[in-house]
Amino acid sequence: MEPNSNFTENQLLLSSAQLQEQLEQQKALANVIVRIRESLDLETIFQTTVTQVRQLLNADRVAVFQFDLEKDWEGEFVCEDVAPGWDSAMTVKVYDYCFGKQFAASYQQGRVQAVADIYKAGLSDCHLAILSKFQVQANLIVPLSRVNELWGLLCIHQCSEARDWKESEIEFIRQIADHLSVAIQQAKHLHQVQLQATKLAQAAQRDQVIAQILDEIRSPLDIETIFKTTTQEIRKLLQADRVAIFSFNPDWSGNFVAESFASGWTPLVGIQPAIADTYLQQTQGGRYVDNQTFTVNDIYQAGLTDCHVSLLEQFQAKAFATAPILQGDQLWGVIAAYQNASPRQWQSYEVESLTKIGTQIGLALRHYKLLAYAQYQAEQQKTLTSVITRIRESLDLDTIFQTTVTEARKMLQADRVAVFRFDPQKDWEGEFISEDVVPECNSVIAEKVYDYCFGENFAHLYAQGRVNAIADIYQQNFSGCYIQILEKFQVRANMIAPLLKKGELWGLLCIHQCNAPRDWQPSEIEFTSQIAQQLGVALKQDSYLKQVQMQVVQLAEATEREKSMERQELLAATIDKIRQSLDIKTIFITTTQSVRELLKVERVAIYRFNSDWSGKFVADSFKDGWKPVTQAQPMIRETFEDTDDDNELPRNETFVPIREGEKLWGLLVAYQNSQPRYWKEEEINLLAQVGVQFGIAIQQAELLEQTKRQTLELTQALQELKQTQTRLIQGEKMAGLGQLLAGVAHEINNPISFIFGNLIHLNEYTQELLNVVELYRQNSSLLPTVQQQIDKTDLDFLMEDLPKTLESMKVGTERICEIVLSLRNFSRTDEVQLKPVDIHEGLDSTLLILGHRLKNNNKRPAIEIVKEYGSLPLLECYPAQLNQVFMNLLSNSIDALEEKYKTIQENYLKLSQRCPIISLTIWISTQAVNNQIVIRIADNGLGIPEEVRSHIFDPFFTTKSIGKGTGLGLSISYQIVVEKHHGQIKCSSKPGEGTEFLIEIPTTS
Repeated sequence: MEPNSNFTENQLLLSSAQLQEQLEQQKALANVIVRIRESLDLETIFQTTVTQVRQLLNADRVAVFQFDLEKDWEGEFVCEDVAPGWDSAMTVKVYDYCFGKQFAASYQQGRVQAVADIYKAGLSDCHLAILSKFQVQANLIVPLSRVNELWGLLCIHQCSEARDWKESEIEFIRQIADHLSVAIQQAKHLHQVQLQATKLAQAAQRDQVIAQILDEIRSPLDIETIFKTTTQEIRKLLQADRVAIFSFNPDWSGNFVAESFASGWTPLVGIQPAIADTYLQQTQGGRYVDNQTFTVNDIYQAGLTDCHVSLLEQFQAKAFATAPILQGDQLWGVIAAYQNASPRQWQSYEVESLTKIGTQIGLALRHYKLLAYAQYQAEQQKTLTSVITRIRESLDLDTIFQTTVTEARKMLQADRVAVFRFDPQKDWEGEFISEDVVPECNSVIAEKVYDYCFGENFAHLYAQGRVNAIADIYQQNFSGCYIQILEKFQVRANMIAPLLKKGELWGLLCIHQCNAPRDWQPSEIEFTSQIAQQLGVALKQDSYLKQVQMQVVQLAEATEREKSMERQELLAATIDKIRQSLDIKTIFITTTQSVRELLKVERVAIYRFNSDWSGKFVADSFKDGWKPVTQAQPMIRETFEDTDDDNELPRNETFVPIREGEKLWGLLVAYQNSQPRYWKEEEINLLAQVGVQFGIAIQQAELLEQTKRQTLELTQALQELKQTQTRLIQGEKMAGLGQLLAGVAHEINNPISFIFGNLIHLNEYTQELLNVVELYRQNSSLLPTVQQQIDKTDLDFLMEDLPKTLESMKVGTERICEIVLSLRNFSRTDEVQLKPVDIHEGLDSTLLILGHRLKNNNKRPAIEIVKEYGSLPLLECYPAQLNQVFMNLLSNSIDALEEKYKTIQENYLKLSQRCPIISLTIWISTQAVNNQIVIRIADNGLGIPEEVRSHIFDPFFTTKSIGKGTGLGLSISYQIVVEKHHGQIKCSSKPGEGTEFLIEIPTTS
């Protein structure tokens, strides 16, 4: 009985443990279910599940693996709980190429895989390699599904050892996997709901943005602001790289008129020439005319033509969506959204938004056009009122015409508006008398025009007041001669209104469009007709005014004749005043004042021609209240081209020529500035007589001035001749001195070379003789007479002094050689061309020549020379001439120092005081600076006063006493440095401190 009781007890204990284990599993399952229901976050659910499952099963790793549905069973672990000591499997990409063949179908059916020992389960090598990578010995795999689709795997890994999985554990894991699948499905539904909510929010936001854009389009803004705001807001709404508005031309080419684009892309607005889409041109707008949109997700996959793709590549576009902009029933343009960085799948709501905006832009354009037309009509009425007011305010026909053409061209935006007047004496021939024209077109003023077929075709129509409007001269059946006349004036479209004076055709009001054809609007034709009628009224007023003015002139002629005699007397007095002076300015003043008083005019001016027939006013006399014309200096005008016929018309000025002998010198002009004046023949004759006398006076004054000028030129030429002569003499002296020095140096050099060469042998021979004599002295067998002679001649002294004497002769000879070399360097008679030389050699040679002046004498102590030579390149120059400059400057410095010593010594003698030691120093420094050689020669003499220093380089200027200087040394030095060597020579001095001369010579020409 005891064994059975033990068995029963063991069964009870086993059953109790199983129940306890099942209880724990159910608790864990319930906890997982609660967490799944509490949380909507899939990551939190996963993390809670793997943690509790690993703790309950006491496994080494529990992890959730998710497949990438777009790849062939590739995936990664998205959540895990792993025991310490084992590697994490997170973020490791896993791909088992044999998974699909062996396990995929089983897992999709919900099958669980429990492997107690991976090495004994008959797994494939690739599967074993993957499991070994994660240190797995035994594993339990349960599929995770989502709507009959294998979403992932729940993996339980035993890494430390093999493990036999119990049925209860497998069932428990299967239940956990079922609830996880539910959680995955819930998460998917939640994501879809959130996505729909986001789309609804985006749609609401789009509707709000579109509504805002529509409000701005409908607001009373200018069209450019509407375009700018619309493109910016639509680009933000669609998150596109570019949104642009394209406007069509009449030929279906077009241009971008507005755009908004992300940084880094090239602007399209302003591209020239116009963009031409052959498809749109051939179909005259294509699908857009039918209010259809056009979207392309990828320009390279849409089957577009090569030319269309090339055009889009110029826009940097890879995808686009377009919608038409209709202005009423007419296609105005297109609004386009471009994706430049990559292709794009355009959504229907995006295209719909673009269409709405295009429709509203079309309405805004139509509203803008209507508003512009209303404003245009208002401006027409305003311009017409202004012209009528000007006509009524002014009596001057030219002013009325100019005001009218200016205002009319501005109103009609035409290229030219002009007034054409017929010549009543000729058969329909005439000319343009007033115009306002754009700079790009030629002026037609004073152009003679004759159309022999005008009278036959147009004259009777214009006489009836008909306005002729031509949209394109080449589309009408005009004669060749008429076309030729219009082409002469660059006319492409024109509108002609007749100008009638008392029922007769007086002229034409011409509106020209030169750059292109133009369809004239009825309002424009009516406006032009009204303007022409008002000009007809002005012509009639002008005719009445001229009749009244003519009557006034006739009444004034009698009074004028009475004044004629008085003017003749004044003329004689005026001519007498002009002849009294030979000063040109006095003649100008006398003439203008006398003529103004003589003719009772408001201004008299003298205009002088230049050699090129331009000119300027040189004198004028004017009435109080007017400005002088001598300051304005205008060029001569066309109104100076006088003709006999013009004398019959009133003018503001009249003029007569001024001749200097046979030469036209200028004009004598009389002005009546306040109003036009009928100039009488006797007035013009008086002005002409004054002009003749004025010309004679100018000729006399010019002759006097020419005589003075020639006298001055001769004086200057004589002075220059003297300077040149003196310079030549000085140059000949320096050349003679150079040749003399070179000759002396050559003559001295031969004997000195002979002496210097023999001194070496003489020294050797003497030394040998002295050695022989010494041997004689040491020999005891000397004769008494020889010994007596040796004692008598002081042989010891001779033997000691003779080598010294020879050495002194050698030193003297070397000194003479140096002097000869310096003389040759200074003279350089064989170097008259440019040659690279060492500047220091020239300076040293000059110092050597001047050495006798630097030594002390009975009048002063020695002059100290301080050299500060820099490292200089060879300078290409005229060596002899530069040595002359150094000689002049150093000689002047020595003279200045001697003068300083003499002055100071005399001052102390006058004071009966002992003169202190006076320092006499010359500093010479050289350096190379910025491609220039700079030479400074300074002394500490008494200095040069400023009034003297400013003239020291002038020819013949000297402060030395007669016989001590010619005044040409520094002048010649200046010429050598500046003119010969293109350098500079400057002098700076402080009285009492000294003087410095600075020479700068460029090293490159």
